[in-house]
Amino acid sequence: MSLAADAFVSQISAAEPWPENATLYQPLKEDQILLSDCASSLAVQAYLRMCGLPVQVVCRANAEYMSPSGKIPFIHVGNQVVSELGPIVQFTKAKGHSLSDGLDDVQRAEMKAYMELVNNMLLTAELYIQWCDDATATEISRPRYSNPYSWPLSNILAYQKQWEVRRKMNAIGWGGKNLEQVYEDVSQCCQALSQRLGTQPYFFNKQPTELDALVFGHLFTILTTRLTSAELAERIKSNSNLLSFCRRIEQTYFEDKSS
Repeated sequence: MSLAADAFVSQISAAEPWPENATLYQPLKEDQILLSDCASSLAVQAYLRMCGLPVQVVCRANAEYMSPSGKIPFIHVGNQVVSELGPIVQFTKAKGHSLSDGLDDVQRAEMKAYMELVNNMLLTAELYIQWCDDATATEISRPRYSNPYSWPLSNILAYQKQWEVRRKMNAIGWGGKNLEQVYEDVSQCCQALSQRLGTQPYFFNKQPTELDALVFGHLFTILTTRLTSAELAERIKSNSNLLSFCRRIEQTYFEDKSS
């Protein structure tokens, strides 16, 4: 296909309205999904709700292997499959739905920097605690991750995942950290977010952006997920405006107004 034809197909896809049967896939909610994937999935759900784009959440035991990138969550919209918040934001923008069009270049750069902070600190801390803290890995992560599979595949997949995450932690310099250092990183990240939010309802004043969706996804999930220690949630709770922020988004975008 020529470049001109590719461009034409892209324009047609962008012009298509958002379908009512758009679907978001994630691991099994009750028995399988882990903190980091749950947070990433909630961030995408929040973003789509903020855009006013309906999506049906479907849980599949093999969602990770269905994803084109191997990352959770992913959405199926028409004939398109897109995974992770960043690409999903770009995909919706191409369809005419954006939360950050009102930002200037400086604000957009700042938003991107804070999103990188969340991914580099909160998401990495979640992965570390899940797979590098022996108590959490033994009591929660390995049993939940392997739950849909029968032995010995269950053991093989869980230990393979743990090895992959630990290798990643070593590569980015987190392999030598202890839990207290990870908690301190989370505290510093939350303090930076708290200072940026201040007394505003959202990070860029009165309207949410994808940064708000990302922060909500991670903070709300940490606050509501059972771990072997409550310390991770406690580091968030020391910032009262972040708690109010999470409650505001939950009330505005997730609570049923009809009841």
